[in-house]
Amino acid sequence: MQNREHAIQSTRREVRYDKGTNWRAQLGFIVISTDLVMEENIFRLAPEGVGTSIARLNCATECTVESLAAQIDGMAQAASTLQPGAQPDVICYACTSGSIVNGEETVMSEIKRGAPWSQPATLVTGVINAINALQAQKIVVATPYLDEINTMEYKFLVEKGFDVLDIQGLNIEDGHAMGLITPEFLKEFALSIDSPDADAIFVSCGGIRTIDVLQEIEDTAGKPVICSNQAMMWDCLRRAGIEDRIKGYGRLFDLPGVMTGSAPQLATE
Repeated sequence: MQNREHAIQSTRREVRYDKGTNWRAQLGFIVISTDLVMEENIFRLAPEGVGTSIARLNCATECTVESLAAQIDGMAQAASTLQPGAQPDVICYACTSGSIVNGEETVMSEIKRGAPWSQPATLVTGVINAINALQAQKIVVATPYLDEINTMEYKFLVEKGFDVLDIQGLNIEDGHAMGLITPEFLKEFALSIDSPDADAIFVSCGGIRTIDVLQEIEDTAGKPVICSNQAMMWDCLRRAGIEDRIKGYGRLFDLPGVMTGSAPQLATE
């Protein structure tokens, strides 16, 4: 019979350490609790050596202006849980409509309050940086949102200096249902609102599966296509100094970018 009181004494070893799997950069994301798509998209678009960590932000199933505005209450707490020991280079609120409703500066201030060790970002800031980097002025916008949110998004984009030729929403209130929209339908929807005068197509919302068909939309339309999760990842990677050109997700990732202030700009040849 074994002696249960036996004291274990391990052999001393010289442990070897390296920089771990996140040796290039560490990114943190605040993802709303109803989102079915964002986490997979983040992991798919993260290059080797770039670590990603996720904090879930509790929210209502209904996607309305009122429910989006309520998300700000948990922002700082969610940010504070994102690996304070590892200190992510960037922490981003991964919701397009929530970024618009609550305001970029308000969201970033709350992220900074919860995680002062990281650079704060919002998804919609990445979208604006992406559209500017692609030098697009006239855009059309496809969303799954209610028109009360589309109205706010239209105003936001116009105030950012863009000519919004059209914005069309699917008037879906259920945030969970957004993640169940088929990629093929999203492709048809995006192409249906395109205009010959548009410089680019923007498919808005981080909770829909646009990146599955983004390259197909861009190839068919013959113009740049921006979607929420693609633009967010491009922006966060560039903020962290990662210049990888990721193929298969639109021409945006072909832009190397350089950091000037807080926003990526086109690199000069």
